Amino acid sequence: MIHLNMNSTEKITWEIVEFHKNIEKWFQGKTENREALYSKLLSGFSPEFKMINGNGDAVTLSMLSEWLPSVFGKFPGRNIQVENIEVNYSDDHGLATYTETQVTGEITTQRTSSAIFLLNKEKALWLHLIESWI
Repeated sequence: MIHLNMNSTEKITWEIVEFHKNIEKWFQGKTENREALYSKLLSGFSPEFKMINGNGDAVTLSMLSEWLPSVFGKFPGRNIQVENIEVNYSDDHGLATYTETQVTGEITTQRTSSAIFLLNKEKALWLHLIESWI
């Protein structure tokens, strides 16, 4: 999707919301086209993407892309909510913080996240993500 008329805050917010909507569909296994959803999930990431998850483990884009197929449809009842998105940016980079809540049956997990994005004319690309359990 082309976001030429969006400002940087809108691009970053759109990317965060859209990714979490799509990862929820992925976890639930709700898609007509698994390959298209897989491509859509990964299309928002810079090739240099790195993440530190809530357990303190480092994850690269290749690790993420290998992990995704193992969790497709694994959590049919999981719901994901993103809130409290705050964005700051310069010409080429954005920093976003947000809270993510995942509810799977009786289990609720929450994390705060800080994400750095690379900004270009079309979109915001995830570059780095740090999650902390709440």
